[in-house]
Amino acid sequence: MDDDRSTFVNIGGEEYEMLLTTRATREIGKKYGGLTNLGEKLFSAENFELALSEIIWLIVLLVNQPILMHNLKNKDNQKELLTEEAVEILTSPADLATFREAITAAMQKGTARNVKSETEQGNPTAG
Repeated sequence: MDDDRSTFVNIGGEEYEMLLTTRATREIGKKYGGLTNLGEKLFSAENFELALSEIIWLIVLLVNQPILMHNLKNKDNQKELLTEEAVEILTSPADLATFREAITAAMQKGTARNVKSETEQGNPTAG
């Protein structure tokens, strides 16, 4: 996958790619009303159990995007999706800070706009 768009998180000793796709953005919008509301909910959760649940849901959503892309392109070589149960079993609450950082990085990369302008030949101010 393109490192400019993705980030990685370690779950149970295995590196997983995380990617913010249009589908993931739509799911986040359904649950939180948008990416801005997600940040407020995720980083200001009063309840520790609720915060864990939200982070686990997001990790699973973002990690499964590259797997879904792979499965879409490779009908004969399907990969198993990560589950919330697997994340809960393979991680500890101490991983919470790392997960938050990874989620933030994935969101920033997924929403970044890489604008490149090319100058027209003979006119360096065009663009």
